[in-house]
Amino acid sequence: MARVKRLKGQVEAIERALNAEAPCGEVLNLVASVRGAVNGLTVELIEDHVREHVSNPDTDKDADRAQGAADLIQVVRTYLK
Repeated sequence: MARVKRLKGQVEAIERALNAEAPCGEVLNLVASVRGAVNGLTVELIEDHVREHVSNPDTDKDADRAQGAADLIQVVRTYLK
């Protein structure tokens, strides 16, 4: 929820900047921040989903499945970084 609240604040900052006719560069920086925050939230949600519904690499007794889940989590983190 903290990430969602932070996103809400960032989107409101974009709205304020647009209403104030802030320079394009400033608005683009704010938008880039939102994109980064959305990516961070997406990674967190996908990782939690994999751990809860596919395989938790920390507790799965099937070593191959645990390694596959760990690899998938790492790929998602890298891709959305």
